[in-house]
Amino acid sequence: MTNQQSDEVLTKCGYVALVGAPNAGKSTLLNQLVGAKIAIVTPKVQTTRARVTAIAIEGQSQLIFVDTPGIFKPTRRLEKAMVDAAWGGAQDADKIVLIVDAIKGISSDVERIIAGLKKSGRRAHVILNKIDALKRDTLLGLAQKLSEEDVFDEVFMISALKGDGVDDLRAALAVQMPDGPWLYPEDQLALAPMRQLAAEITREKLFLRMNQELPYALTVETESWEERKDGSVKIQQVIYVSRTNYKPMVLGKGGQTIKKIGAMAREDLEEMLERRVHLFLFVKVREKWLDDPERYREMGLEFPKD
Repeated sequence: MTNQQSDEVLTKCGYVALVGAPNAGKSTLLNQLVGAKIAIVTPKVQTTRARVTAIAIEGQSQLIFVDTPGIFKPTRRLEKAMVDAAWGGAQDADKIVLIVDAIKGISSDVERIIAGLKKSGRRAHVILNKIDALKRDTLLGLAQKLSEEDVFDEVFMISALKGDGVDDLRAALAVQMPDGPWLYPEDQLALAPMRQLAAEITREKLFLRMNQELPYALTVETESWEERKDGSVKIQQVIYVSRTNYKPMVLGKGGQTIKKIGAMAREDLEEMLERRVHLFLFVKVREKWLDDPERYREMGLEFPKD
């Protein structure tokens, strides 16, 4: 089945925005819903910086999922851009899904999101994630408290990491999409340019490998993408750091750290692209990249006004 749907087949298509506090499990859930690695996942909060759009097919429905950055109280320019991107992703969606870390419960960030939904007049579904870590009575009590907010239509309980309950969630959302033709080919999984997805994979490895605040002070851009005659691809990426003393930390002694990061990223890229990848990483210092509108555009973010 393609974009050209038969008149005899009633198809559905719609946008679903995944919102939540940082580290609630949105990116893990997105990957489960689509059945492929689209969004990067790390144990660190605020990993997702821009909206990530992925596509899944469920029966006759095409679901276009928008994974947004975690919503929290921003204090810096990059954080404000991330939160603006999150609310922007939810604004025009057909359905909004709030993912709540069941272990943390109704945190101040969750309360802030609920207040935002009420202010905008939008209703949402709520998902209790990480249910495998809590007792049923605790989960039911939390579900009841959320239901009393009178802004949620349905409550779903899942484990995004294990995939429990994800199929039921996807099926329920598919039924609720508006009637209409599919907007994208059946085999398309994401809307982000491949260059951007490749940069995100490398950034994920940096988050996993680097300690403390360093990952938040860097960004990755795909500088060149060369298709080779043998079917392989040559990718050159630049890792921008905000301070001179961060560069040797990314490189590591004798270049060992960046070699390890490159090997990890290349393995994921080859799995995603299903071909050989020649990945070359370079580290450059750009002290004011956090104030550079061009860097924000490369990340898919709007440069926030002061």
